[in-house]
Amino acid sequence: MRSSERLSVALACTEGTWPHDDWPAPDDPYVDRVLRDSPPYRELRKCAADVVLLRCDEPGVSFPVLLEALDTRSTPVIVVSPRRDTETVVEVFRGGAGYLVEGDYCAHMLSSAAMAATVGHTYLSPSACAALREGALRMPAAGDAMERLRALLSPREQQIMELLSTGLGAQEIGLRLRLSEKTVRNNLSNIYAKLDARGGTDAVLRWLGATPVLRT
Repeated sequence: MRSSERLSVALACTEGTWPHDDWPAPDDPYVDRVLRDSPPYRELRKCAADVVLLRCDEPGVSFPVLLEALDTRSTPVIVVSPRRDTETVVEVFRGGAGYLVEGDYCAHMLSSAAMAATVGHTYLSPSACAALREGALRMPAAGDAMERLRALLSPREQQIMELLSTGLGAQEIGLRLRLSEKTVRNNLSNIYAKLDARGGTDAVLRWLGATPVLRT
């Protein structure tokens, strides 16, 4: 997708279960059109969507079905669900998808999350972020491990990681800290190297102390 274009979003859900019929608005700055598909999502392979929004009651069941339908396509996914338990959120986040808990976001956040997903940022609504943090705290000696990990980062890098873990992207972090987006991205590259992380999702998992829980 070129920066001058608005997004094409695939909406994967059972007929009649999408709660935002008025989204996107005609003047939405990020989303141009929405293509709908229902389980088992066979049409997703044919459409050229920039992002997939999966609305489901049971992500543990529907998310793997969606990934199978996408096959080798690397289209970013955002899960929208009423489920907010730690196990469900962590599993979806580990799979590389964003997570929005129903009732925990506004329609405008859908567009922001979709745009963030196209640049590699995994978006979490506040309740999803809290669930991920809770999962980290359940780990034995999680506090000590997290402190040792965080000590690897400079105070500025710690500020950036704290904001990244709350669902903000590089541009939003820059605005909060009065830094250029380029400076934030340079800091993120350094952070990923220090944390031995593959990208933003992996870095957040490590920052929150959740990575050891997820390894099999």
